[in-house]
Amino acid sequence: MKLITADIMKKLVKNNQKTIETGETQDIVLKLFGGSNSTWLITEIDTDNDTMWGLCDIGHGFCEFGTVSLSELKSIKFPPFGLGVERDMFFGGGSVADFRKYYEEHGSLNGC
Repeated sequence: MKLITADIMKKLVKNNQKTIETGETQDIVLKLFGGSNSTWLITEIDTDNDTMWGLCDIGHGFCEFGTVSLSELKSIKFPPFGLGVERDMFFGGGSVADFRKYYEEHGSLNGC
């Protein structure tokens, strides 16, 4: 499965341009997930087409807004079966604030 479709990439690039222009965090347009209850909710991608910004929960009991490398996510293989990171094809998007609230209420982004 392709982690980022052409349509999603356009939205991520557009969100990056909006953030540069306004200084405001944009809505989440992409949900990626993998083993160990890891979840990445991505708002935008930098001009290098690798550095993505979003809300990240790697399953260790904390969540933060920061950067993650697309190339690194593509290279991850989770034990014991070596499965990689996947895209939630049915994710509908939403605001960072809404998902931070979800995290505070549930202690994880898993299941959002």
